[in-house]
Amino acid sequence: IDEQLFFKKLNSLCTSKEIFDFLSSLEVMSDTMASEALRRISELEVDENGLKNPEGVLENDVFRALCFQFECESSKLSNTGLLNALQALIKVRIDPESTLMASLLSESEERLCKGQLTVQNLCALGESLLELEGPSSATLERIVNRMQEKDIEKWSPREVVMVYKILQVTVREGEQNRDLLNRLNCVTLTIVSQLSPKFTSIILNSLVVLHQTQAVPLITALCKHSVKHIPYFTGDELVNVLEAFLYFGHREQIFTEALETHVPKSIFTMHPQTVSKVMQYCCRKMILSKPIFDAVAEGFISDADRFTTDQIAEYIIPFGTLNYLPPSASSLFRKLETVLHTHFSHFQPHTLLNLLHSCVLIQRYPVNFLPKIFSPYFLQQLQAQPPGLNRIVTSKLTQIFLTVTLECPFYEGPKLLPKYQVKAFLTPHGSLDVHLLKRVKTGLLYLLKKRIYFASEVSTPYCYTVDIEIKLDEEGFVLPAAQCEEVHRRIALCVDGQNRFCVNSHNLLGEEAIKQRHLQLLGYEVVQIPFFEIESLQNCRKMAEYLHKKIFPHTYRLGC
Repeated sequence: IDEQLFFKKLNSLCTSKEIFDFLSSLEVMSDTMASEALRRISELEVDENGLKNPEGVLENDVFRALCFQFECESSKLSNTGLLNALQALIKVRIDPESTLMASLLSESEERLCKGQLTVQNLCALGESLLELEGPSSATLERIVNRMQEKDIEKWSPREVVMVYKILQVTVREGEQNRDLLNRLNCVTLTIVSQLSPKFTSIILNSLVVLHQTQAVPLITALCKHSVKHIPYFTGDELVNVLEAFLYFGHREQIFTEALETHVPKSIFTMHPQTVSKVMQYCCRKMILSKPIFDAVAEGFISDADRFTTDQIAEYIIPFGTLNYLPPSASSLFRKLETVLHTHFSHFQPHTLLNLLHSCVLIQRYPVNFLPKIFSPYFLQQLQAQPPGLNRIVTSKLTQIFLTVTLECPFYEGPKLLPKYQVKAFLTPHGSLDVHLLKRVKTGLLYLLKKRIYFASEVSTPYCYTVDIEIKLDEEGFVLPAAQCEEVHRRIALCVDGQNRFCVNSHNLLGEEAIKQRHLQLLGYEVVQIPFFEIESLQNCRKMAEYLHKKIFPHTYRLGC
């Protein structure tokens, strides 16, 4: 039978029994045909749990005859027949220690040493060894050395992908294979448009593992190319892509828009781990996407009972970080309370703290769980697990306690002991826009005439740092900033640069929103000076006029 007709017929068959019957009807076939038959059997009979019907395949007379032939005549096989058979037999879990596998592996390695294998053959052998022996296989290094000799510009996308997978486990800092990797990056850039969703995901993952931060043109091209594949990525593939975006610090508006189309349509069929990664991406990139967050809230309400504790936290924390309550907020947090009651003891201490802290940022108060959070036992658990009770952890504990004190006066449970409370909250790196603060201070100086009438970056007894503080007496006159007597009103100017808002949004981040809320409850008159209101003001006079209207809206003339 003609090989092409054979392959066509083989691919039309849907069970291993049909394939065995078909093979029994043939008088003779080439080794390529026989190995393709094994590949097709492995394709049909193997799932994520292994061989579906071991006895029906491994004990079949035709299958055993094929294996016997491959073992006895391994030296006579074509490269394609040899390596396809090896791959198929690994897939159906033939014992690696069997004489059959030993014979095929020995023949493959002999041909490798003699330089008889094509790039396609080398990739097939590399894939088999990764499956069989893992990254510890010594032969992988020899495969890479042979790859160095090949004309890389002629490789197919599949070969490129396979070489990345091999390099992923063989390249070390400073080794000679770095040259092959750099050449591979250059060639891959020219074929990005040809890459399937699977290949795009694999290459991005390899670039992350290989720390290829310098391959900027390739990374950018792959990230843009991944946009059109979003509806077609499997869950694991999309996770790889999102991890690459996070690792390389990449952000594409069109990528976010594609996620906004895909996630709401697929939320009830997406794996929770994939949704968790989408939320992590949005949270780390400060992307408040209401279509995504609203859909994730609905997914949580529907399916949270089957989530792991980490997934529960990863779904919810971004709502607090980005300061957003979805339309279904009441149902969302009722569901959260239910799963917390059910799974409370299963949460890792730091995961639980981060989750409850994110809730208070958006005025969802976990009062039913605070007695446990403030208990000595829980605090000891926090201390025992990395990162322990460091400054970030104690700041979160303190902020939860301050929130309860200010916003939940009805709470009468245990308090957070003073030794666990911080004196000042850590200011997130870069949260204060120094350039913007300088412009506002210049405008204030123009307005108030003297620098003594305002103070900047003022520490308060309540852990928060005020960007600019202005003190007024009972009649509304501005007092020197250093004066402590006769202070009737304190004005806290919050100079909010872009980094205090979600990306491309006027929505304050949770950490800044709770600070302004608490300052107000502590008696300050909070005046927000957002970047988008002052970035167009061209000179000191205009800035002073703006500040006058914001700070003293009812005053026509300043008494200072």
